[in-house]
Parts: sequence; C-alpha cells; structure tokens
Amino acid sequence: MIIDNLANWNLYQSGPAWKLAFDFLNGLTPEAEEKRYPLQGDDIFAIVMSYETKSPELALLETHRKYLDIQAVLVGAERFECFSKDELMVDVPYDETKDAEFYKRTFPGPVSINAQPGTFIMLFPQDAHMPGLMIDDKAERIKKVVVKINLELLR
Repeated sequence: MIIDNLANWNLYQSGPAWKLAFDFLNGLTPEAEEKRYPLQGDDIFAIVMSYETKSPELALLETHRKYLDIQAVLVGAERFECFSKDELMVDVPYDETKDAEFYKRTFPGPVSINAQPGTFIMLFPQDAHMPGLMIDDKAERIKKVVVKINLELLR
C-alpha cells in the first residue's frame, strides 16, 4: 500500500503504464463525467463514480489479484480501512470475472486513512481494503476515481 500526495506520483515505480495512469489522474477535475475511461483497453482503465459514505457494517472489504488499484477522491472525503489479507477470513471467494475476493471484517483495520482530494491510495493484491467509510460517523456524498492497472504491466 502506498499513500501519498498526487504531486509525488513520480517517486514510485516508473514506465509507460505508470505515467499514463497518473497523467490521467492529474488531469481530472471534480466535474469529470461519471463513467468508465479506457486508458489502454482492459489493461489500464479508470472508473469515476459517486456514492454516500457508510458505516463499516455496510461496506465491503476486498482484494484484487489481477489489477492494482489507485484510488483518489475528487470531491469530499472518505475513510479507508486497510488490512493484510493474510489476517482475514474469506467471506466470498475470489471471482475472476470481477477480480475481487471479499472478507469478513471482525476487527477494525490496523490502518485507517482519511482520503481527500489531492491524495492517492495505491493498493496491491495483499492489501485488503474497505473504502467508502464515513468520517466521524457522518455520511457524505463523495466523488472519486479508481484507476486499475493490470499487474503484468508493472512486472
């Protein structure tokens, strides 16, 4: 997991996939249309979405095997809880078509992050994450982007 300011993106990794993803992220504005953006076919794409933040009891705790996630809030703020997937019990087994495996949350995440505009959170396959959480028990409508990069492009 990497948590940093978008301005520091070039301190990590390198290569064309990396540059494409962060050029896209740095070019987004809060007015970005909510949709899927194919940046490089199915190997690199972004999804801009809006939703209400919620309590951990209603949120999903997940990992991915095929794609690296780069998540960034465009409007508002949300809390993330992050876990090592090895500490968790699987709730819904891995579904290759969704590239997702879901877990039971039996304890609060050992890492908790309040994500706001200008910050990115990069999540690798070992990083179980629960985004979309309320901050200070107050629901808020947020707008965010998730960029997915096929891990094969970073090897």
